[in-house]
Amino acid sequence: MRPRTFILLLACALLAVSVFAQQGTSSSSAQTSATASSTSAGPESIREPLTDQKPINFWDGDDPNVVNLVTHPFARKAWIKRYLAPVRDRLNELDEITNENATKIKDIDSRSQRGIQLASDKADLATQHASAASAQAQTAQTSANQASTRVAAEEQVVSNLDQYRGTAQTEILFRPGQTVLSKQAKDALDQMAAPLKNQHSYVIEIHGFSSGRGQAAIAASQKMADSVVRYLVETHQVPVYRIFVVAMGDAPVSGEASTRHIVGGRVEINLLKNDVVSTAQR
Repeated sequence: MRPRTFILLLACALLAVSVFAQQGTSSSSAQTSATASSTSAGPESIREPLTDQKPINFWDGDDPNVVNLVTHPFARKAWIKRYLAPVRDRLNELDEITNENATKIKDIDSRSQRGIQLASDKADLATQHASAASAQAQTAQTSANQASTRVAAEEQVVSNLDQYRGTAQTEILFRPGQTVLSKQAKDALDQMAAPLKNQHSYVIEIHGFSSGRGQAAIAASQKMADSVVRYLVETHQVPVYRIFVVAMGDAPVSGEASTRHIVGGRVEINLLKNDVVSTAQR
């Protein structure tokens, strides 16, 4: 009885070890398959779970009995390979998906960086254009202010064009019948006309007076005034357009009694200047 009992107990122990080994292997295979399936599942595609292999012998799911254990005591390499091949394939797929995702992430990051750089360049360009436009606006405003100031100054000058005032007066006396300038008369004209060289904004009024009556007196006063004009133009290059001549004939001399007339001839020269226009022109 004892040897039989010992053999029976030994067989039961071996059977229990085989069953536990099979369950552990099947559980590990199932967990590996579930992990590979859940890992490979991505937002784009969902992998099908690994399917259980069809039992072939004791190590594939035969009933755990002593006969099957005796006929198939050890797991063969082919059996292990058949169970590990799907897991290895899923792991390879997972590596491929990981590499593909890494490539996509890198590409997206590169495009994002290019987009950010392009947006930054456009922002810088827009800032430069805005700065240039602001500078141009300031330049235009400055030019407008300068133009407004100049227009105001010119308007002031135009409004003062006729504001001449007398600055010098010279009197040339002629004997009766004389129309030629004497040495004393030329010296007086030189003293008045010499400072007018390269000057502007002035006019010269020449009034001729003569004794006598009517047209004869007017003609005589015109000749005496013409001699003064001729001397100023030829000797001192005074422009003719700045000289205004009036032959007064036997009209009363300014400042004297209206009933008193001169004897011989007299030419009155008045120098008028516009100081406001002269200052503006400088």
